[in-house]
Amino acid sequence: MSNINDLFAGEVVTKALVRDVELPHGAGTMALITLDNGFDHTKPNTFGPGGLTLLNEAIDAIAARTDLAAVGVTGKPFIFAVGADLKGAALVRTREEALQIGRLGHEVFRRLGELDVPSFAFVNGAAMGGGLEIALHCAYRTISSGVPAVALPECFLGLVPGWGGTQLLPRLIGPAKAIKLIVENPLSQNRMIKGRDAFALGVADAMFEPADFLEESLRWAAQVLGGSVTVERPAIEEDWDKAVADARFLVDMKLRGAAPAPYRALDLIASAKDASRDAGFAAEDEALADLLMGDELRAGLYAFDLVQRRAKRPAGAPDKALARKVTKVGVVGAGLMASQMALLFARRLEVPVVLTDLDQARLDKGVGYVHAEVDKLLSKGRVSQDHANRLKALVTGSLTKDAFADADFVIEAVFEDMGVKKKVFAEVEEHVSAECVLATNTSSLSLSEMGSELRHPERLVGFHFFNPVAVMPLLEIIKGDSTDDATLATAFSVGRSLKKSAVLVKDAPAFVVNRLLTRFMGEVIAAVDEGTPLELAEHSLDDLGLPMSPFALLQLVGPAVGHHVSETLHAAFPSRFGVSENMAKLVASGKPGVYAPDFSLDPEAVALFAGGERPSTAEQVRERVLRALAEEIRLMLDEGVVAAAQDIDLCMILGAGWPFHLGGVTPYLDRAGFAQPRFLEPGVASVPA
Repeated sequence: MSNINDLFAGEVVTKALVRDVELPHGAGTMALITLDNGFDHTKPNTFGPGGLTLLNEAIDAIAARTDLAAVGVTGKPFIFAVGADLKGAALVRTREEALQIGRLGHEVFRRLGELDVPSFAFVNGAAMGGGLEIALHCAYRTISSGVPAVALPECFLGLVPGWGGTQLLPRLIGPAKAIKLIVENPLSQNRMIKGRDAFALGVADAMFEPADFLEESLRWAAQVLGGSVTVERPAIEEDWDKAVADARFLVDMKLRGAAPAPYRALDLIASAKDASRDAGFAAEDEALADLLMGDELRAGLYAFDLVQRRAKRPAGAPDKALARKVTKVGVVGAGLMASQMALLFARRLEVPVVLTDLDQARLDKGVGYVHAEVDKLLSKGRVSQDHANRLKALVTGSLTKDAFADADFVIEAVFEDMGVKKKVFAEVEEHVSAECVLATNTSSLSLSEMGSELRHPERLVGFHFFNPVAVMPLLEIIKGDSTDDATLATAFSVGRSLKKSAVLVKDAPAFVVNRLLTRFMGEVIAAVDEGTPLELAEHSLDDLGLPMSPFALLQLVGPAVGHHVSETLHAAFPSRFGVSENMAKLVASGKPGVYAPDFSLDPEAVALFAGGERPSTAEQVRERVLRALAEEIRLMLDEGVVAAAQDIDLCMILGAGWPFHLGGVTPYLDRAGFAQPRFLEPGVASVPA
């Protein structure tokens, strides 16, 4: 075991603290293990060899006793456990070391379910990965209704649940529900569920409120031991093979075979139908060993580090102390994007939000949208009736901009035209205070030009959301030539309050995400214009497992918007960004894209791209696109559009859905041989800091 102990030399060891608890109703003595690494909830309990060894020693001592009625496991305040110490796992260099990690976890955890006395897991806080697997090994589980996160996120990082999860969970709640936690949620931006959801799925046998969770859990355990409470778990009657086959189809649709971990997880879940516990755990060990040695894990850990650390400490953000308080928000425009923003501001800031537009009908539609969305939240139980009423009261409309007189933050979401935006800000400036922040949601236009005629250009900042506003986590904050630190600090403060991950971006054409996506799209469209069959070009990058194919993405944003951004970038960089005449034809046709409503290709739309005489192969299109991305990123870094390559990676992950299994776009291009010189220092892309 010395090899993996060396790898985990920096392990923050989670201790297994044991105390005896006398259970109510004379049910006997329980040895209660509390998992605690000695830090507060901001440093969750994790397991490396040191922590597993201490847990094993605690179980040794418990197993040797003859005076116990039961054993229990719980966590420190707010945290149960969140699994393996991934910093150490990232340093594994041989398959034998990887096998040791899997086997050690199984050897220790399985003992909790194989003692001579019943075992109980009292899940008092976040339980993820190996933390949830500890609970699954116990005979019984309670969970707090206040638990904020329950998950098996391993597939998100390029691994599988390797300490029992793929075998125990499907046998407990059925394969379809288990697949949701093990595969579907990780592939959906690493979605977590809450304690109440976990209880509803059958992961826990009982649920109690946070205030007296442990006391009630011990009372319940005593009732189970005494026989007054019987835990009944229904037999798994669903079609196991069909559940796995259906999930495999959905994974194929999303990844097209690009990432191995979800497929290995499905194989393990399929085998759990008939495999013995020993065989199932051994199969998990083998899968974990294979995946720990793969590029996907390193890529996933790098990407995870970006969204967990760098996103929370934006490079270049001014001192928080400079931020001004925002007590009212104005939104210019009442279209869909503006209405989404108004709802988000009201929900997160809980301050008055007023929309303006040119006529009452548009205004009523925008405010009506917000109110309808609040009603949906109410119907789903996500807000109370009182909270819903307060949110609706916060969002109002006005036909005149004097409603912004007492606003501290005004954002425009009007047509993407420089003249229109200049006119809007000139009108707003007549009514607001000199300290009021003016924000633009522009996706490509020059911030400095937009503010060139303002009396106070220093309070103009770019505040670029991505659609849908409530879902997409990225916020590009753009600093113009005149933007001062107080304005910038306020923008970052508001972004944090909105629960967005903000990246500071220089005032450069199309900023980060739209610039790279436009270059990406432009190369694919150019290949089609030259005679490459549209369907071939469309699927030339399928092996990357991107969330959308190029023309599907174009359909989402709309041909007119995509064409407009390409014109903007062509004006700035004519040698690299072309303007497709065929795209202009598609826009003029009024078609929403090249796909029909049934998702088949629309022959009429495809025909608009016919005529080229220099077709490319799929491999040539793929190489063309990746070389173009590498070139554009290198130029953006040289121009100082962002502080570092990691910020481009963060933007593409959070704003464009660049897959976690590829890591950031820059380390992927490094690995694929398209980036010279390297974007990142050696080692950065493979082992997170």
